[in-house]
Amino acid sequence: MLRSIVLFAFFIISFSVSAQTDGWLAFAKTKFDAKYNEKAAEYFLFPTFSADLKSMVGKEFSLEGYYLPIDVEGNAYIILSKFPYSQCFFCGGAGPESIAEIFFKVKPGKFEPDQYIRVKGKLKLNDADLEHGNFILEEAVLIK
Repeated sequence: MLRSIVLFAFFIISFSVSAQTDGWLAFAKTKFDAKYNEKAAEYFLFPTFSADLKSMVGKEFSLEGYYLPIDVEGNAYIILSKFPYSQCFFCGGAGPESIAEIFFKVKPGKFEPDQYIRVKGKLKLNDADLEHGNFILEEAVLIK
C-alpha cells in the first residue's frame, strides 16, 4: 500500500516537473477538431485540453522557444514558438500546439527575430476566444 502511494506521488511530481521543463510536450497532448464558426463563416481548430494540462492552469509554467516577429498590439506581449519562424504555425505548417502567447509582467527588452528565449508565467488555456491563442502565459518573466 505504501509503495503504491509513493509511486503515485512520484508520477504526479514527475508530470509537474516535466510540464514545467518542456511545456511543448504538454501542449502536444491537446486534440484539435475543426468546427465551423458562424460569425467568421469558416472552420477553425478548437482544442480539447488533456486533464493533465488543465491541472496546470494558474500554476507556474515554463517554456523555451523562438520569438516570432509578429506585429501585435501592446508593449508586453509576444508570440513564442517551438520552432523558428520558417517552420512556425503561421508560416511553416506546424500545429497550433507549437505557439503560445506570452504576456509579461514588465516589458522586456527588444528581441531579435528567431531569438531563443526562456520564460515562465501562469498558464491559461483558451478554447473559445478566436482573438487569442490556445496557450497563454500570464504574468510572465524572462529567464536569463
